[in-house]
Amino acid sequence: MNLQQIKTLGELKTSGYKSKSIKDELRENLITKIMNKEATFKGIHGYENTVIPQLERAILSKHNINLLGLRGQAKTRLARLMLNLLDEYIPVVEGSEINDDPLNPISRFAIETIKEKGDETPIYWMHRSKRFAEKLATPDVTVADIIGDVDPIKAANLKLSYADDRVIHYGMIPRANRCIFVINELPDLQARIQVALFNILQEGDIQIRGFKLRLPLDMQFLFTANPEDYTNRGSIVTPLKDRIGSQILTHYPEDIAIAKTITQQEAKLDERQAETIFVPELAKDLLEQIVFEARESEYIDAKSGVSARLSITAFQNLLSTAERRLLISGDEKTTIRLSDFDGIIPAITGKVELVYEGEQEGAASVAQNLIVSAIKTLFPTYFPEIKKLEKQTAESPYDDVISWFFNTNSDFEILDDLDQETYTALLDSVAPLEDLLEKYQSKATQQERYFVKEFVLWALVEFNKLSKYRFSEGTQFKDPYGNFMSGL
Repeated sequence: MNLQQIKTLGELKTSGYKSKSIKDELRENLITKIMNKEATFKGIHGYENTVIPQLERAILSKHNINLLGLRGQAKTRLARLMLNLLDEYIPVVEGSEINDDPLNPISRFAIETIKEKGDETPIYWMHRSKRFAEKLATPDVTVADIIGDVDPIKAANLKLSYADDRVIHYGMIPRANRCIFVINELPDLQARIQVALFNILQEGDIQIRGFKLRLPLDMQFLFTANPEDYTNRGSIVTPLKDRIGSQILTHYPEDIAIAKTITQQEAKLDERQAETIFVPELAKDLLEQIVFEARESEYIDAKSGVSARLSITAFQNLLSTAERRLLISGDEKTTIRLSDFDGIIPAITGKVELVYEGEQEGAASVAQNLIVSAIKTLFPTYFPEIKKLEKQTAESPYDDVISWFFNTNSDFEILDDLDQETYTALLDSVAPLEDLLEKYQSKATQQERYFVKEFVLWALVEFNKLSKYRFSEGTQFKDPYGNFMSGL
């Protein structure tokens, strides 16, 4: 018999259905997934050997959980994915405010309804998608919001005394009975509110305005917190921390490959952008390396963290920069260019917290320096290293490219809005670049070659082999003494 066809308590009893706690649900369904070799947290990358095993152990232990980590480390995403470990449907007494189990009612309403109607008590089936409640901890949260309070309007309408527990208006937590309840940014919750959670976590009951009311709530609590909050805005009070079974540390992606996978999954590109703009793998690597550089930068507050959302929004800006050029030039298709990376600066400046020295430098300048640092970091993985100190007579793989700029009198300018044909012809005019690619990056596809060529030019500038001048409409490249000579 399909359980969802059961409409009364009597039918539920006859079916042989057995109630189980939410923690038992999570545990049993997790065991099934692990035994069937199924992914327990789909769409989460980089946590396979760190966070996810710890989370699975906490669920098997039936613990309430605190996810501790910096911004943009998928803490809330993990919490929401726990829904997939719940049973698809559970029975609820119809009309119950706190999702009473028909076989184990706890509220006065459900108990009296079952006493009155017996096996004819109507029930409905709650889908697991409805069994998730989330609250962002803010300073204005009150005990009444999350636990409940006496409702004078209800007392007046029902002509009840304040001593009658029917005048209680339940808060978010009782209403989330038999659900996963998430409190985000727990340290932001005032200490007196955190204290109100003690009994719920330890004894599974609530206390409202002195009522002798015991509601053995059945809940899975999951908290998230940022380590920065412990010093800047508040702290988790010690007795509450003691009642949380497992505290799990999250982290940022450990390598570029994982970071790229996350960005491509979350970027949600417009269909037109996906069809008309080609993104070289080197461009994707460079974008992620910029984020890695930001996490190591002396100008950016490491305690605040650099969210994975930075790479996602930067990637979207990168594509939009290319799309805008496409619309201006009238081309049907284009490829990402290194000069397009100037378009991601607004995404960077809005996502990082600068220390004092960074504020002195300026947000845009710090963002530009991150792009430069990423180019210098990645360059030796694609081409021979450019040494800082070498003899003037020493031969270099880049001598021909440098000589080309030294001997060329005309300005070499890559304008931001160049059409694709003019752009490729301009880079093809630097014949030594083609020779360099044939020797060291021969496997690069035709679409990728032009980005790699521009990558070489930018790298030579950063290693002081060429000079670069940025003007309002584009970028000019010259020999290393070009700017000096032009100033005479």
